[in-house]
Amino acid sequence: MKIKKIIISLTIIIFIIVTLALINNKYNILDKVFGVSTLPIIEDKEEPKLQIVDEDSDSRIIAVMINNNHDAWPHAGLQDSFLNYEIIVEGGITRIMALFKDTDTEKIGSVRSARHYFLDYAMENDAIYVHHGRSPQALSDIENYEIDNIEGLYDAAGFWRDTTLDKEYEHTSFTNIEKINEVIEQKGYRNITDEDLLLNYKVEEVNLNKLENAIKADKISIEYSNYQTTYYTYDEENKVYLRSMEDEPHVDAITKKQYTTKNIIVYQVKNRTIDSAGRQDIDNVGSGEGYYITNGYAVPITWEKASRSSQTVYKYMDGEEIEVNDGNTWIQIQPVGKELGIESNEEEYNDNEQ
Repeated sequence: MKIKKIIISLTIIIFIIVTLALINNKYNILDKVFGVSTLPIIEDKEEPKLQIVDEDSDSRIIAVMINNNHDAWPHAGLQDSFLNYEIIVEGGITRIMALFKDTDTEKIGSVRSARHYFLDYAMENDAIYVHHGRSPQALSDIENYEIDNIEGLYDAAGFWRDTTLDKEYEHTSFTNIEKINEVIEQKGYRNITDEDLLLNYKVEEVNLNKLENAIKADKISIEYSNYQTTYYTYDEENKVYLRSMEDEPHVDAITKKQYTTKNIIVYQVKNRTIDSAGRQDIDNVGSGEGYYITNGYAVPITWEKASRSSQTVYKYMDGEEIEVNDGNTWIQIQPVGKELGIESNEEEYNDNEQ
């Protein structure tokens, strides 16, 4: 009889313990009464976020025209640009349009004048266009397309001349994000956007080596003219490309560091001279083929731009839109017929037939 009472008592105790445990798991009574939690600790794991830009930000992109005359080197501020375009202008020179989003870059430049086809790439990124001077064609298109722009000839508050440089006056115009934002506010420009980013960024690593038609890409040479060739060398340890121009490292004037890029998109379009000053026009509305290069490999892609203001769409050869690595990107738009060299450790690939 005594043993039976002990068994019944133990059963009751076990029932009470189990019941209290179940109640505590639901309401955490012990924590409320005694300040002690017996609930399992579950760590909140945040999804990895894109680093190159804040995808949740609706701030508008700022596009700055960068002087790429050799006498203007070195540049300042391009370590903060998340996307850059390099395109031919008159005299075989190229200009760069550098895009900034949510940065506080203190010196950008030197800044140079607008060319009308760069407006197409400002529009496809819904960007405020910053320049110092403009061609007649660019002025006409700025007015016709109602481009929100900041012009060094008239918006003096947005620029300064760096007279400490041993350079011609035309190579001394600089700006920064703080000054640009002040002018944006003064002019009442829209500073937010609901447009999608141009490129499809992926947090997880994009590796091209398993894709069909992928080729090793350790060294890239992109000829624009006898005056300008742009080079990239793959840094396998850091998984970025080191940027050079005319066999000189492309180095920032402030940081003294060589510029690098994670992604390169390169393709060719026809260009032609349109006035006595040698200014160019390019056939950038339409479609064609090119290459996407990242992580030491290149794959053929297609590009299509339906109109001057629409976004260029980049696809693999199977028709799927490309995804790019989390990092900055240089879009190199070459003249047709100029040499594109893609070199591996074993062999060199030259594409002259686009």
